[in-house]
Amino acid sequence: MRNYALTVFNPDGEKLLDESFTAENDDAAKKIGQDKLAEKGYSEHTHRCVNPEAKLILFHR
Repeated sequence: MRNYALTVFNPDGEKLLDESFTAENDDAAKKIGQDKLAEKGYSEHTHRCVNPEAKLILFHR
């Protein structure tokens, strides 16, 4: 399992969510990240999810 970081920002740059989670691979992490965003109502906010190498796997501005 690998560790991923999911961060959500409001328009002025304040962090609304900053959490980590584990997933088997980047594809699974992307799905988990999208599910977490939808669950918390942040799908349309600026967000990013990065893998352990800091590669963006999910991004919305």
